[in-house]
Amino acid sequence: MSLIKQLWIAITLVMTIAFGGSMIVSVLSARHYLEQQLQVKNIDNATALALSLTQLEKDETLVGLLVAAQFDVGHYRFIRIVSPTGQTLVERVATSQQVGAPDWFVKLIPIHTTPGQALIQDGWNQYGTLTLASQDSYAYQSLWDGTVELLLWFVIGAAITGMVGTLLMRIITRPLGEVVGQAKAIAERRFLTITEPRTPELRSVAHAMNEMVSRLKAMFNEEAARLEALRKKVNLDAVTGLSSREYFLSHLREALQGDQFGSTGTLILVRLPDLNALNAQLGRQQTDALLKDIGTTLYDSGNERVGQRAGRVKGAEFAIVCPTFATATEAARDIHDRLMHAVLPKWRNKVPDLFHLSAVRYHRDQNMGELLARADETLARAANQGPNSWQAVENDQAKAALPAEQWRTLLTEAVTGGRLALSFFPVMSGDGANPLHQEGVIRLQMDATGTLLTAGDFMPMAAQLNLTAPIDLGVVKLAIEHLRSTAGDIAVNLSAETVADFTFRHELTQLLKTYPEVCQRLLFEVPEYGVFKQFEAFREMAHTLKQLGCRVGIEYFGQHFADSGKLADLGLDYIKVHPSYIRDIATNEGNQELLRGLCKVAHAIGITVVAQGVESKADLPLLATLGFDGVTGPGVK
Repeated sequence: MSLIKQLWIAITLVMTIAFGGSMIVSVLSARHYLEQQLQVKNIDNATALALSLTQLEKDETLVGLLVAAQFDVGHYRFIRIVSPTGQTLVERVATSQQVGAPDWFVKLIPIHTTPGQALIQDGWNQYGTLTLASQDSYAYQSLWDGTVELLLWFVIGAAITGMVGTLLMRIITRPLGEVVGQAKAIAERRFLTITEPRTPELRSVAHAMNEMVSRLKAMFNEEAARLEALRKKVNLDAVTGLSSREYFLSHLREALQGDQFGSTGTLILVRLPDLNALNAQLGRQQTDALLKDIGTTLYDSGNERVGQRAGRVKGAEFAIVCPTFATATEAARDIHDRLMHAVLPKWRNKVPDLFHLSAVRYHRDQNMGELLARADETLARAANQGPNSWQAVENDQAKAALPAEQWRTLLTEAVTGGRLALSFFPVMSGDGANPLHQEGVIRLQMDATGTLLTAGDFMPMAAQLNLTAPIDLGVVKLAIEHLRSTAGDIAVNLSAETVADFTFRHELTQLLKTYPEVCQRLLFEVPEYGVFKQFEAFREMAHTLKQLGCRVGIEYFGQHFADSGKLADLGLDYIKVHPSYIRDIATNEGNQELLRGLCKVAHAIGITVVAQGVESKADLPLLATLGFDGVTGPGVK
């Protein structure tokens, strides 16, 4: 039996006993008081009436009229005058009596009063004895009303006491429930702190649990801060804060070879004319300040543009990967305008010929060396056009971009017409021997010829048209169908824009509840930038998916080490580290140290770590040594 039920039983017993005792005392006290009042009234009325009759002439008719008048207005049971010889001279008796209380109550609690008596004189002689009794029906009604009101107040009091007791019991037992919930959260790799209760017995338990969680969080935050500092040291330029040459080229290679972004994009180069001349003219500190201003402007240009990244590739040369602009001209004009408005006005007097800019289009699987050479040639032509000039070269072989409405029709028909498909890529254990799961990557059949587009080719436009939710829901349905017919586990990707869609989350929950048998084998992963962009929505979605039995992870992890402390209470099952950290890992000792620390922290809170974008099986032993639990990429089969 629950504590609440036991509490209600106890309250009922206590209130019944208290009510019974109080009721008896109250009713008897009230009856005694009413009897006294009726007794006093009888005596006073008898005395007053006898005095009035004494002063009258003792005419029988006149005496009878006075008694009748008093009887009619005084609410009496009877008035009687008896002569000294015992003869009844006058008598008035109430013929009916309406008692405002039930008969059983009148019989249970009778009211006994003695009639009032007084002598009536006729001069020095006794005329007679006056006896009267007041009506007691009003006393019974008053006693009954008081009893009912008392009962009502006791019932209300018992109900209020029960509700307050229930609330207090819940308050008292809430810390116990929070401690249990905290223990379950730790088992789910969610590290939550709770308010320590006032109850000493529970306070010590809650304090110990909070201490453990605080130490884990502190350790995680300290290690995340150390990893962020190491990441900046290894992969960022110390002066500008932009990506270093090696890290930028790794990101450019991912844009050219991977399918995270579209099949086409723009590469921009920005070059200051002569860094040595600037150092001689401005001095080291002023030159570094100029480079810092340019770096800040280029970094800010990537805000709200997924995949756009700037790097310092040479002393006076910067590069920007722009996968979201439709044309090189559009990208070049955006970066050029930013530099002209944010940097040039501050430095025009000292450096009027500040920069030159080139922009060239690239396509998937293009040779990176050829692309950089083409961009460098375009930059040379821009320099011949004069100070602060720019030059853009489009790819004549690129297909013309589809208009938005045509994209809307294509994507809508793809969802409703079954033109979405999943391509599966294996995710293997760290040694590459055993499969962990398969990653189901979305593909779109472009036309009747069977041309397939990768997610990077059409999902940006789907996001612009607010169509990511139906596409992602279609992907989940495809994965469920595949799971119901085959063995193994499948991971599917959810778009960053979909995470914050409440309607999608509701429909996804209802869909998964329909197929509970596959939830244990279904994994969901969201790109890191989407997680931190919609963190609270992702937290809620992750919690819901975990309750349904699914596993949750983050892909392309590693760009937000400074915010990694937020991940400690999400209950993540795995993370997939961004390919830019994995490529050329054998020759990058800085990234080796970074990834070793990342794996150590992730394992401390029970998170599996997968290396994404592995290009060669020769890297597997090193990755296993660093602590990776799984690997995926073109080098893994």
